[in-house]
Amino acid sequence: MSAPRGQFTTRFGFIMAAAGSAVGLGNIWGFPTQTASNGGAAFVVVYLVLAFLLAYPALMAELVIGRHARANIVTALSSLSDKPIINSIGRATGFYGVIVASLILSFYTIVAGWMICYLFASATDLVSADTATQWLTTDSIDRNLFSSFIFAALTLFIISSGVQNGIEKWSSRLMPVLMGLLCLLIAYVVAQPGAMEGLKVYLLPDMSRVFEPSLIISAMGQAFFSLSLGVGTMLVYGSYLSKDDSLPRLGAIVTVVDVGIAFIAGLLILPAMYVAQHAGVTILDEAGNLIGGPDMIFQVLPALFNTMGGAGGFVALAFFALMTIAALTSSISMLEVPVSLAVERFNIRRPVAAIAIGSSIFAISALIIFNFGTLFGFVIDLTTKYSEPLLGVAICLYCGWIFKRNLLLKELKEGHEDIEDSLFWKVWPLYVKVICPLLILATFWHSLS
Repeated sequence: MSAPRGQFTTRFGFIMAAAGSAVGLGNIWGFPTQTASNGGAAFVVVYLVLAFLLAYPALMAELVIGRHARANIVTALSSLSDKPIINSIGRATGFYGVIVASLILSFYTIVAGWMICYLFASATDLVSADTATQWLTTDSIDRNLFSSFIFAALTLFIISSGVQNGIEKWSSRLMPVLMGLLCLLIAYVVAQPGAMEGLKVYLLPDMSRVFEPSLIISAMGQAFFSLSLGVGTMLVYGSYLSKDDSLPRLGAIVTVVDVGIAFIAGLLILPAMYVAQHAGVTILDEAGNLIGGPDMIFQVLPALFNTMGGAGGFVALAFFALMTIAALTSSISMLEVPVSLAVERFNIRRPVAAIAIGSSIFAISALIIFNFGTLFGFVIDLTTKYSEPLLGVAICLYCGWIFKRNLLLKELKEGHEDIEDSLFWKVWPLYVKVICPLLILATFWHSLS
């Protein structure tokens, strides 16, 4: 007898969980710097359009397969056809998705651990515990193992508690806190000298760049990957949805929330960068580009906080709390992918599965920490640059070509009876069948060049 499956009990819980999965560290630091490097508001306009033309249809593919199968990614993809070879390919694709999600979580745990270190360091700095602050902000194997373990334990605790008492409960708490912190930090930062210059870069478009191929490809990649697509997280979350819920409406809400938070994050990060410049902090690299990614988070912004006097410590504490929450809401969705497989396919009790799999992923994180120069970049490229786009294509192809049209329509009618007469049904099947795979492959090809 298989283990009982959980289910989201409210639409709000699902939306917060799905948005939390999508709104990760990459969204908060990646989207704003992508915007600054690609024509400011021109990039925002293209991104918003492509989020609904590309990311939303691909999100719907995962949600509809997940809810139809009511199962983990392996079982879901292997059950869409009555042809053994197609089922075998689906099973293999699902297992590879589980491996990729686990590997992503292994390096994500390290990066999230750095956020925890700086969060703790903000607290120790406020009480003048200089030795502790120095240890927490100095890169070392011991520090990285400690912080990665703390983050892994938090993720494991939430997942071991199940869908309702773990994922839904904590997402419903953490996401409102994240959005509240984001708004408070924006209100403070935009009042600082130099912030208006950052807002101009972010909000005033250079419309001559809207049709630049590189800008379109960058926006396309950001739109697709910002929704946490390609490794089955949304498929698994979709499997926990009620049949009474309208998938097109829920998918649209999740997309709006995700792109909305990404946009709002830009209202914090870009002004903060120019406030830092006004305070004498270097925000451009040697090539003249805005510093992005980890260097922005761990070099530019801490330098800015140090120039803010007594308020700087509290701003730093709020900022790294924000980043830690963003990391945690994403990590729980990634751990759920392998845990759901172990619980359903191998009938392992959820707490046992969570501990075993979470510990194994932490062991991979430790291996990366001990071989950082060799493995960190390799694992990131293998998973996010190469594997994730191809898995996204595979899921779209399974939804568009393998999922029988009458069963697909029947599933979409659950919670949305008049779907057959809607514009969505007239357009989406073609999108997921042809256009989404081609656009994802175009993004993938561009990333390799």
